[in-house]
Amino acid sequence: MQIPKLVQLTTLVFITTGAVFAQGPTQPPAPSPTATASPTQPKAVEPTVTAVKEVKPRVISMVGSLELDDIIEIDLENLEQWAETNDASKLVPYINGRSIKGNYPEEIHLARGRLIYHLEITPENKEVWTDLLGAPTSIRHPVTLSVGLENGSAFDSVHVRGNPVMLTVISPVYGLVALLVIAATLTLLLWLARKTNIIREPGPVPAPGKRRPYNLGRAQMAFWFFLVYASYMSIWLITSALDTITPSLLALMGISAGTALGEALIDNGKDTTRINQVQDLTAERQAVEQSISQSQSDLDANVAASATVADQSNRDVLNRQLTDSRTRLGQINQQLRALDAQQAPTASAGFLRDILSDASGYSFHRFQIFAWTIVLGIIFVSSVYNNLTMPEFSTTLLGLMGLSAGTYIGFKFPEQK
Repeated sequence: MQIPKLVQLTTLVFITTGAVFAQGPTQPPAPSPTATASPTQPKAVEPTVTAVKEVKPRVISMVGSLELDDIIEIDLENLEQWAETNDASKLVPYINGRSIKGNYPEEIHLARGRLIYHLEITPENKEVWTDLLGAPTSIRHPVTLSVGLENGSAFDSVHVRGNPVMLTVISPVYGLVALLVIAATLTLLLWLARKTNIIREPGPVPAPGKRRPYNLGRAQMAFWFFLVYASYMSIWLITSALDTITPSLLALMGISAGTALGEALIDNGKDTTRINQVQDLTAERQAVEQSISQSQSDLDANVAASATVADQSNRDVLNRQLTDSRTRLGQINQQLRALDAQQAPTASAGFLRDILSDASGYSFHRFQIFAWTIVLGIIFVSSVYNNLTMPEFSTTLLGLMGLSAGTYIGFKFPEQK
């Protein structure tokens, strides 16, 4: 009766074993999320981020004339890619490594890689243009050219020191025309100064082939006129600026004009006084000559009459009157000769001698105003050449020039012409 139980037990073992093999190999339990990985477990590989290098434009060519107040076209490679993340409208030209600030492109063609600029002076870049164009040694000189952000740095360019472009300081055509105009003006001024009385003392010609002496005040006016005239044209030619006359320069020209005007008024006053004296003395001489003639007639008549005591007394009176009249006539003639000598026209002794001396010889007050005029003229020319601007003289310097002019005018009153 034990055999059926054994058979049942054997059957149960076979069923259990088959169920185990049907499930496959046993899987290990999944680790807990908070469990620490074992030393032998490989770590997860993180993805690598590759940095993308920014593409920068590069200047490859320029079209046009590099000249102030002109249009140029600058071609760049990679401009369109760079403009995807940057503002191309803020790009400015770089000349000799200097940023032309405020000179933004007039037109931008990204697809063609082209920027179009109108080169002009602005308050931001005036100093840079002055450095580039000032103290010129020729009408053109080589420079490097690029573009870039005005507060950044310039892009690479083909126009470096080994391959520069020419910056035009003065347009050859306009420069030639201006030079001819200035030269013609100077030639005409010098011819008039030599052949006419334009800067000479007024009055009649002293002798055939001779000229009147040069006048200091008028010569100073001519000096400042030509300096301002030539400088104004030169600055306009280079920078196209029109408002270049400074207030201090107007004051300086006013001092010069005032000196010449004061000198002319004093000389005219002296001439008027001398003419009045000559007229008065001439009228008196005529009266004295008539008196002498009348006294002589009366004396002759008295002598022909009978020689009475009364006649002798009248004869003595007539003799005294005749003597006094003749003495006065001699004094009048002497005064007229002196006035005629003062009024007699004198010939020029040379430019420097004429403006530095008067009838008494060389004068320090004349030399003083001449010397300060030369000094200020040198400062004026230097400022125009180097800075392309009319100088702004200080009030102290103008006062010094005015003091010299006032001293000259003051000494002009007793000065003999």
